[in-house]
Amino acid sequence: MKVILKEDISNLGYKDDVVEVKNGYGRNYLIPQKKAVIASPSALKVLAENQKQRAHKLAKIKADAEAMAAALQGVSLTIGAKTSATGTIFGSVNSIQIAEALEKLGHKIDRKLIYIKDSIKEVGNYSATIKLHKEVSVEIPFEVVAE
Repeated sequence: MKVILKEDISNLGYKDDVVEVKNGYGRNYLIPQKKAVIASPSALKVLAENQKQRAHKLAKIKADAEAMAAALQGVSLTIGAKTSATGTIFGSVNSIQIAEALEKLGHKIDRKLIYIKDSIKEVGNYSATIKLHKEVSVEIPFEVVAE
């Protein structure tokens, strides 16, 4: 079943993408949650017209994302966490702590845009990916230290 996404869905696509999904996923989750619509010929024509009208707005959004990526390029973070004597963290470091550390430096980033590959449960050096736009992402190195 082909659907047009109404919002960004991780591991599936971005807003206004036409994607192929299984029938049950489309009918039982995406369409009832208003995350997608069926890609009928009339819906595809409306989508094409809307994209044509929004082309300059999308270029500005991408330019803003590239400017933010350039500002974040040299940033390196240090995140403090409570640890045991062996260096294991009580709990884990997640995107919320990274977003808060970036906000202290003056970069307001939504925590939903920050992706960490593995769960962080030990002191050390790691990196996180911030996806600012579907074509723009930046890698942020950070160090987890004991408090």
